[in-house]
Amino acid sequence: MGILSGNPKEEPMHYGEVFTVWTHLLAAKSMVAGYQTLHNHAGDDDLKKLILDIIENGIRPEIKELETILKDNGVALPPAPPERPDACVDHIPPGARVTDPEIAATLAADNAAGLVGCSAAMGKCIREDIAAMFGQFHMQKAQFGLRILRMNKEKGWLIPPPLHLNTADHC
Repeated sequence: MGILSGNPKEEPMHYGEVFTVWTHLLAAKSMVAGYQTLHNHAGDDDLKKLILDIIENGIRPEIKELETILKDNGVALPPAPPERPDACVDHIPPGARVTDPEIAATLAADNAAGLVGCSAAMGKCIREDIAAMFGQFHMQKAQFGLRILRMNKEKGWLIPPPLHLNTADHC
């Protein structure tokens, strides 16, 4: 039997794993407050539902798992910003309001960054349980990413980069 080949939960975390889990947790906690704010700005019902789904079925479960790993390994948890109260979108002045297309673009960009972050985390891990956890987070984000992309297309919010049309004749 090789080194660190026993029960992964009994293996120590290396500093890279600790830092990655801790920073992922800090980002997730911050995203809850940020997405609650975006939810308050959203006018589209489908967008509001998606934001709540991402918070409740994406971010909160990640927070719970990340906190458990850090607590089990004696690592202090990062702070969390206060949760945001519900607000009426009609009370936000039009010039101060984040628009639905801007919110959807933010969700897409955040999700893409989360996919990269989870992939990087998996590559750093030597503890299989932590790598598998980030793999699960990655799959969840991939599913949310598809939903965000479809919504952006259906609502007409997607702004594609210039499309490459190969019109040169190569005969």
